[in-house]
Amino acid sequence: MLNYIWLTFLIVAVIVGGFSGKLPAVTKGAFETAEFAVMKIALPLVGIMAIWLGIMRLAERAGLVQLIARALRPVMRRLFPDVPPEHPAMGSMVMNMAANMLGLGNAATPLGLRAMADLEKLNPRPGVATNAMCTFLAINTASIQLVPTTAIGLLAIAGSTNPTAIVPTAFLATCCALTCGVLSARLMEKLPMFRLADVPRATVSDRERDETAATQTTAVELEKIEPRRLTRAGRYWLIIFGLCFAAMFMMLAFPATASAAIHRFGLELPPPPADLADKGVVIRSLFAISILAVPFLLSFFPLYAALRGVKVYEQFVEGAREAFSVAQRIIPFLVAMLVSIAMLREAGVIDAMTRSLGPALSKIGFPADLLPMVLMRPLSGSATQGIFVELINRLGPDTLISRMAATIYGSTETTFYVLAVYFGSVAIRKTRHAVAAGLIADTTAVIASVIICRALF
Repeated sequence: MLNYIWLTFLIVAVIVGGFSGKLPAVTKGAFETAEFAVMKIALPLVGIMAIWLGIMRLAERAGLVQLIARALRPVMRRLFPDVPPEHPAMGSMVMNMAANMLGLGNAATPLGLRAMADLEKLNPRPGVATNAMCTFLAINTASIQLVPTTAIGLLAIAGSTNPTAIVPTAFLATCCALTCGVLSARLMEKLPMFRLADVPRATVSDRERDETAATQTTAVELEKIEPRRLTRAGRYWLIIFGLCFAAMFMMLAFPATASAAIHRFGLELPPPPADLADKGVVIRSLFAISILAVPFLLSFFPLYAALRGVKVYEQFVEGAREAFSVAQRIIPFLVAMLVSIAMLREAGVIDAMTRSLGPALSKIGFPADLLPMVLMRPLSGSATQGIFVELINRLGPDTLISRMAATIYGSTETTFYVLAVYFGSVAIRKTRHAVAAGLIADTTAVIASVIICRALF
């Protein structure tokens, strides 16, 4: 399906651009975007991936990933029946989903890439997306959002009196999107056009032997570096560590209370960040979580691993070593997708669709002001953010349409970018029903956002 979509983007962009006199802009956009994809996305991603892949390896060696995956085993087995319960892919997917739910985008992508690499190890058809991969991509596209931090932050910057009002609407919209995304992925995998072809018996046997040998090798390796049990002193260190972060949370969320408490000991606390000082308690708490979440993960995993006897520096470096090879595999897929999207945008196709569809959608209760952002959302995150900021500045951050836009922004995903990056990392060319499931999830989130916001606001 992605072959036809990509070709359609290119042909439509060139034809529309030619008849509208925008071919020079289309050409310029293609080359600038190709450079941007490599220099501003793929290469910077190497550093980010190095950090999180290293941290992920520490979590694995310390037994944390396995512990989390074991706790969620009943849910994960239903979502991914083709993946063995104890396979590393289960833990990787759980970590990615948790990062997405908390809005930790810089952590979610590397963890998702690691999950795709683990799923590829179970793939008997290289280059073809498995059922588990398609379901995982649908979940990524429609990840439940507990705190849509970016949308809340943009509303707060625009002067909203209650920017956190979209928290329940985004949560409900993403629940609807996740349900439809997963159901559509599971239903479409059974359709004849998307059904996986049988693998020749000889191929299956060869691959099973290879996987069995690899599993045995991994089991021996893990046995040699089995982490020791957490000692009583180790538990005390973790409690002290947790109390330190609890105190930092109090300093950010309740600065007056924390300052009064510490003043009794003759000490003074630094003032809270300027962008938090004049906010309400709920906003300060949400921003405190977003500020502390990444530093907590970057320090807790190494500490826990060290307390269980893992050689943290060596294992971190070993995990981070995978980052460059992953980014190198992503580049061709990323350039291909982003260039086609840029050509489509520069040709004016999105604007033309907005003008033609706006009146019809207005008649069924869908605000025409939301259409440019909705059409751009699956294609480009930065362009969508620009449209969203312009909309809330023009209409006001507390209007019904602005809250609808914020809910849509917080509950949808850049589907084509996610597909290009995730599938590109494991050289998947036949994406099967992943595109359709992702777009169904996005469409559901948009419709649910409008309906829920009308009901609540």
